[in-house]
Amino acid sequence: MLHEPATPAGEDLAGSFKIRLGLWMFALYSLFYAGFVAVNLISPTTMASIVFAGLNLATVYGFSLIVVALIEALIYDLLCRRKEASYDNASPKEPPGATAASGTNGEG
Repeated sequence: MLHEPATPAGEDLAGSFKIRLGLWMFALYSLFYAGFVAVNLISPTTMASIVFAGLNLATVYGFSLIVVALIEALIYDLLCRRKEASYDNASPKEPPGATAASGTNGEG
């Protein structure tokens, strides 16, 4: 039984874009998380203050860290898909029977 990739893998033309975007998003999230850590270190009693619907700052900030991470993941996925699609649209498509990997040599 052969274990091969489910889809053919080639050069990722959007790879450098994905890396830059990921690093920028990581830096932004790290600053947001550093704010959470800084408040806990500098003024831990501030985290006990009620800020929203009877919830303290620690709870609201903690949940917002989770929500922001999910939103960043969705944005990352959206932007990467758009970039990949722009490369797919820019390159000409081959006709379905023109691939060499199909296993046929054209003789019937």
